[in-house]
Amino acid sequence: MKSVDLIQGAEENLFHVYNRFSVVFDKGEGVHLYDVDGKQYLDFASGIGVMAFGYGDKEYGDALKTQIDKLTHTSNLYYHEPMIMAAEKVCRVSGMDKVFFTNSGAEAIEGAIKTAKKYAYLRDGFAGHEIIAMEHSFHGRTVGSLSVTGTEHYREPFLPLMEGVRFATFNDLDSVKARITDKTCAIIMETIQGEGGLYPAEPDFIKGVRRLCDEHDILLILDEIQCGMGRSGAMFAWQKYGVKPDIMTSAKALGAGVPVGAFLVTDKVADASLVPGDHGTTYGGNPLVCAAVDKTIQMMESRRIPEHVESLSSYLEEVLDSIVAEYDFVESRRGMGFMQGLVLTIPVGDVVKKALDAGLVVLSAGGNVLRFLPPLVIEKNHIDEMATILRQVLDQMK
Repeated sequence: MKSVDLIQGAEENLFHVYNRFSVVFDKGEGVHLYDVDGKQYLDFASGIGVMAFGYGDKEYGDALKTQIDKLTHTSNLYYHEPMIMAAEKVCRVSGMDKVFFTNSGAEAIEGAIKTAKKYAYLRDGFAGHEIIAMEHSFHGRTVGSLSVTGTEHYREPFLPLMEGVRFATFNDLDSVKARITDKTCAIIMETIQGEGGLYPAEPDFIKGVRRLCDEHDILLILDEIQCGMGRSGAMFAWQKYGVKPDIMTSAKALGAGVPVGAFLVTDKVADASLVPGDHGTTYGGNPLVCAAVDKTIQMMESRRIPEHVESLSSYLEEVLDSIVAEYDFVESRRGMGFMQGLVLTIPVGDVVKKALDAGLVVLSAGGNVLRFLPPLVIEKNHIDEMATILRQVLDQMK
């Protein structure tokens, strides 16, 4: 069936909460996608940072097929080997102590919030604690995660949300200090802001926030849902700063293509927060997704994926910087590793659409940023291919 017929059928049945592009993807191979009409696309979006190894990787696929034939679900009332193996690996590579597997990044944020509130409740003997979040942040679309998302137009239609959230300015330590009260239980932020416009935390800022948390017994929650799992050039972006969170959230590339998230905590937090009955999930951490997490981390380590990203990111930055120099309407580049953005003065949505028409999948962020989240296995030739297509698109916009 052709794409036009499939799209028409989709619009008859799907709840229209996404303005989808007029393409129906059918399959993927390596770092390329193919639609049902046979057209090829270079993927520099990776399903919004999910498809770390691109498409059709045999080692990854075989691991999931093997698990499907064995067991896909038990509930969290029982142990199973994939969960045990995945938990050991994610704790080891993160340096955190305990993990709870969820179905998504938003659920990981919900769990992190509950953990911080329970920690403060047990410490102080009362409820009603507050959380400091960052302006222009994005943590998800559930009520709790939306409450700490620092973009007003996302929150406004759904007010009132969770009470007790104060917003500070990202990379402004004085702004954070000014919002601390005796009720503050946690500070939550992305190590690299994604949807907000590709802003990495400045070293002095993230280290300063860590000090504030230590001084006031406040828990530092670092959201690594988009920037984690090798994308920054380290397994987790905070590892490049020499700090460590009390709670960390992960998702997207954690399972490299299956719906899985997690929140991880230190022993200090685990020993003084949630207990049986406080939190749960039916599907979270099922055998299939945990097999994917286990295999993803195995492959990240054996193929040295973070090191590959670190070594190649300078070339990606060089190519994007050359595009900044060539076009007056491309103001600047910012980002880290394979999480990069170009700041535009022309409508970014037009560029994303024209790029897709030309066979390049890219994203937008922060209203005016062209965002690049390629699979972590791209090589120099793929960066060159991306730049060639992008220049053709931008030439049309002059």
